[in-house]
Formats: sequence, structure tokens, C-alpha cells
Amino acid sequence: MANEELFSPSGLTEKQAQEFHKFFMSGFITFTLIAVAAHVLVWMWRPWVPGKNGYTTMLEISNTISQTFLT
Repeated sequence: MANEELFSPSGLTEKQAQEFHKFFMSGFITFTLIAVAAHVLVWMWRPWVPGKNGYTTMLEISNTISQTFLT
């Protein structure tokens, strides 16, 4: 045979598959870290689980802030 390298069903050699896997995993980990950081920042800005008094506390705070800036 002219080509002794074994190909997988994807058409990649073992070395090519490992290289692709390395780049794919680094991209996936980078995306996951950015997504986690974004979720933490949004949680710090505006939590999506209410406090002990429910959403009324959040409404009171937003009303106070809006009255401060609008007066």
C-alpha cells in the first residue's frame, strides 16, 4: 500500500485527531470560563433568586435609586 497510515472514520490520522482534540478542548475551556465569569458578574449585578423578603426588597431598592436620580 502506498499509504500505511490508518485513518479513522473521520478521515484523520491519530496525530491529527489529537491535535484537533487539543484545540477543541482549549477553545471549550476558554468558552466555559468566559461563560462562568459572565454568569458571576450578572449574579453580582442582579441576582435572579430573591432575598428573604422576596422581590419586594428589590423593588424598594430600585424605586429608591430611581427616585434619587430623577429628582
